Amino acid sequence: MTQNVPNIQVNAQYIKDLSFEAPGLPQILSEITKAPSISVNVDIQVTKTDNEKMFIVELNVKAAAQTAETQKALFICELVYGALVTLELPPEHIEPVLLVEVPHLLFPYARTIVSNTTRDAGLPPLQINPIDFASLYRQKLEQKQQK
Repeated sequence: MTQNVPNIQVNAQYIKDLSFEAPGLPQILSEITKAPSISVNVDIQVTKTDNEKMFIVELNVKAAAQTAETQKALFICELVYGALVTLELPPEHIEPVLLVEVPHLLFPYARTIVSNTTRDAGLPPLQINPIDFASLYRQKLEQKQQK
């Protein structure tokens, strides 16, 4: 007797796009006397593939820092980090897994890439705070229901 056991398989993880700019380095470092203003935005994109059980999940991370004094750009980092996943789940579980569980699996890797990139540029490594993808998913559902 075979049971339909829920299964999430990450087939591949990859950097689709990585862009880093630090337009004022190294001169701008002498201007910094206060902690820079840092903004981080993370978005999730899900794409179906030709295979009904396979999906592409991509985290779009944009991090930027400006000097507190002059508002000059210290750095801009944009990363698209993705995974090709296979899901064998009941249909009602697919969306939450794609928008909560898979991003939760990918986030530590994306966070490390951003941290290493800022460090390798000669700046302090940017440590992005953990993200509550479940809360973001609930907010998205509430917005859908309000419309």
